Amino acid sequence: MKKKILLPIFATFMIFSGVGMGSNNTAQAASVSELTATASKYIGVPYVYGGTTASGLDCSGFTQLVFKQLGYDLNRTAASQYKQGSAVSKSDLQPGDLVFFNTTGKVASHVGISLGGNKFVHAGTSTGVTEASLNSSYWAKRYNGAKRVASFGESNKVVAAVSSVEKEEVKDSAIDFTIYASRGEVAIQLAKTLGLNTSDTNSPFTDIKSSSKYAGAATALYKLGVFTGDEGKFNPASPLTRAQMAKVLVKAFDLKMKQDTLKFTDVPTSHWAHNDISILASNGITVGKGDGTFGTNDNVMLKHLTAFINRLQ
Repeated sequence: MKKKILLPIFATFMIFSGVGMGSNNTAQAASVSELTATASKYIGVPYVYGGTTASGLDCSGFTQLVFKQLGYDLNRTAASQYKQGSAVSKSDLQPGDLVFFNTTGKVASHVGISLGGNKFVHAGTSTGVTEASLNSSYWAKRYNGAKRVASFGESNKVVAAVSSVEKEEVKDSAIDFTIYASRGEVAIQLAKTLGLNTSDTNSPFTDIKSSSKYAGAATALYKLGVFTGDEGKFNPASPLTRAQMAKVLVKAFDLKMKQDTLKFTDVPTSHWAHNDISILASNGITVGKGDGTFGTNDNVMLKHLTAFINRLQ
């Protein structure tokens, strides 16, 4: 992607109005999906004052790193980033807008990246990189404005086509698979990441025909013992919980325990996935949800699936 230098407010205005900026306003923009995937892969990275790498990030180091990977230059500190771009009202926030907060008595002492609506992602001092809501009591009273330093194109989402038969599996829970990861999508992503041979489409599962796009991946993972099915079915259009995901990842990547430091309040030693979640945590693949829990029964979101896989590569 061509490198883009973020401009002062007056220059940005000329780009938006098409005045005198030549070919710069025809440069290809990153998509919303690229922005979200890039920001989400750092979820769980710990907060480190002055940190600018994936081993530790502070708030402006996080925003700078994400934008750099998308081809844009941001200033180093939250205060200097606040001087870039053009002001945006809270009601007009779009994915990629920088959101600023007064947390220390300064106009812009903290910065995050809007995901659209009230959601944003940031590197918090006590949570590390995590998602948060502008409507929470803490952030709502500290919100101090937003800046648009770049515009992101429409997301080109690759959404699995779900047949009427597959929809029957999840009709009661009304899962939105543009947000959540289906078992079929997990299989495809894992097979791709592991470099598995997916040419054998003779599926051992009764609900996956050889013509299904999931057949090769599901069969390859079955051979590895990653997915064994439920009474002969794979249930490709059903969601996967975070606890189930832990078990799948540990098996798929043959992860071993490094040091059991698990402290999640919702994962007692008696929990069936305690060992698998402990292994993920000991390998730095997860730090939980930021509130002391792992979210064992929460369905895995596509962006979290991407984050987990990126940390395993």
